Amino acid sequence: MKARIVKIISKNYQVLTDAGERLDALVMGKVRLQTVPLAGDEVEIEQIDGRWAIQKVLPRRNRLIRPAVANVDQAIIVMSVRDPDFSTALVDRLSFLIVHAGVQPLLCVTKTDLGIPDDVEKAIREYEQGPMQVIRTRKDVLEPQLADILKDKISVLTGQSGAGKSTLLNGLNPDFHLATQEISKALGRGRHTTRHNELHEVAGGLVADTPGFSSLEFNHMSLDDLAWSVLEFQPYLGHCRFNDCMHMDEPGCAVKQAVEAGIIPQIRYDNYLSIAKLIKQRKERYI
Repeated sequence: MKARIVKIISKNYQVLTDAGERLDALVMGKVRLQTVPLAGDEVEIEQIDGRWAIQKVLPRRNRLIRPAVANVDQAIIVMSVRDPDFSTALVDRLSFLIVHAGVQPLLCVTKTDLGIPDDVEKAIREYEQGPMQVIRTRKDVLEPQLADILKDKISVLTGQSGAGKSTLLNGLNPDFHLATQEISKALGRGRHTTRHNELHEVAGGLVADTPGFSSLEFNHMSLDDLAWSVLEFQPYLGHCRFNDCMHMDEPGCAVKQAVEAGIIPQIRYDNYLSIAKLIKQRKERYI
């Protein structure tokens, strides 16, 4: 029978069947030798001597390191308009990493009831006119679109501290906060040393209980990887004069032409350049 791992505490696993039933399961030794199971993994389970056992981890579509979750459909970048201030640099860094991981990024803008400064409104509209889906939320108003987005998906939330990630989830499912609090108390001081991964059922989908992409390192990415990770660049890649164009100083660059024409926002290109220069410097250092 097929199921999905939704909870791991140390060596104890819980899976969710297609029928919505939660079952405690053991992992067979042969499985551990092949693949370390993660929350989000699709698995084959079998009942042996009255206990459910995970016999096989099915192929993954993707895998995140932080949080350690497999088969993630989307990562929702939560960013407030103020307190803390909206940051296009952070949104772009996160979205580049998310796309590179094979996951779809979405932007959720919170605290719009506090009033949106003109420069922030301009930045948000540029995202809304681009390829990434954007949702605006305000205090005490539950945006139904958010619930629709979570349904039947595995999601992680990331973004600024204090931007309202937990508030969003608590509004959709009041049990979410209680569940995470209870597990924290149960693990106590061992939370940071005990292996714990969990997906919570929220609005008909599964949401990781830990923030995603806690590291904003680009050490593992090449310049080509970075360019393909910018959603706005993708329609123009392969159309530059030079096949190895890095969209920096080269003539005949289709990406730069789209920026000059106002099709790609200048700020998106500037944020790409700042990371591209870091990657280039790192590469030159090790040649």
